[in-house]
Amino acid sequence: MSKVFLREKKLSKGRRSLYLDFYPPITNPDTKKLTRREHLKLYIFERPKTEHEKEHNKATKLLGEAIRSQRQLDVQSGYYGFLSNRNNKKIFTTFFDAFTETKRKTSKSNYESYVSISKYVKAFAGEQCTFADVNENFCRNFREFLLNQESISTNTASAYFDKFKYVIREAYKQKFLKENPAENIRSIKLEDTKREFLTLEELQKLAETSFHYEDLRRACLFSALTGLRYSDIEKLIWKEIQKDGDELFIRFQQKKTKDNETMPLSDEAIALIGRRGEDSEKVFKDLKYYQTKHLSDWLVKVGITRKITFHAFRHTFATLQLTLGTDIYTVSKLLGHKNLQTTQIYARVIDEKKREAVNKIKLK
Repeated sequence: MSKVFLREKKLSKGRRSLYLDFYPPITNPDTKKLTRREHLKLYIFERPKTEHEKEHNKATKLLGEAIRSQRQLDVQSGYYGFLSNRNNKKIFTTFFDAFTETKRKTSKSNYESYVSISKYVKAFAGEQCTFADVNENFCRNFREFLLNQESISTNTASAYFDKFKYVIREAYKQKFLKENPAENIRSIKLEDTKREFLTLEELQKLAETSFHYEDLRRACLFSALTGLRYSDIEKLIWKEIQKDGDELFIRFQQKKTKDNETMPLSDEAIALIGRRGEDSEKVFKDLKYYQTKHLSDWLVKVGITRKITFHAFRHTFATLQLTLGTDIYTVSKLLGHKNLQTTQIYARVIDEKKREAVNKIKLK
């Protein structure tokens, strides 16, 4: 194993340079040649005269010794990347875009998120930002940059920053970075948001109301009866609807989490999916995402004017289950949540409704 020594070399004009001496020599990862020296670009005064020069020498030697200690740890672990400028010169934004492309075929929404984050990275650091620029300060400042964007909410900034940290971690794993500069930077705290949902009466009225996008109508109601996301309903095929005795259930992989789930189906949910097709056929074959932009056309027919998205039908499933007495652990499992805290958001909504109800009774 090489030992690392801090050495000095005499220069002109009364200066000395500091460098590291590796013995035995180590291999430069770029040239593949053995080398014994690493020049630190640190300089001291050969004969310091003033207090300023003496303080400069003291601080510079301490810095040199700190670098020497780190290099000793590096060579002990077999890492010699500090001799290479190859990755430092590579463009970080190019790496980010290449990583984004890997998401194109796996998830449209995930891919679009990374595209947006890439635009913010370029707005923050420029098109030609290199890995040499990417350090802990860079990551902290990008976090603040996202929080100061008026065009996105705090929760969107939180999601974007977590994805940014994931890209940084991947760059570290692929050895573009010596260490993970974002490792000790906390995520952006999520804000509680108002989750829109439908009352049981509203849902029943919608079930009785026609809509020109019939598969979307059925899919929305199916979500309210099962808690499934749009992404899982859109890709649902008949093979995933299986039978156990007299009971029908769905056995599928969540698109978002990649977890395998089993979801029992109620009689009304079964009625919504209609006649069984071929195993490889989609259950909601005419369902298209662009149709969700026209949900208000259906909602206004029953007098619902507030903004309701497709995802609100999943929220409706959760809030109605809790309102009707289903325990939170069971609801969490039905929603496919990994963490019970995620489900507790719905429990807080129910608690607010209870407070509203009791406050309606007034003695004065």
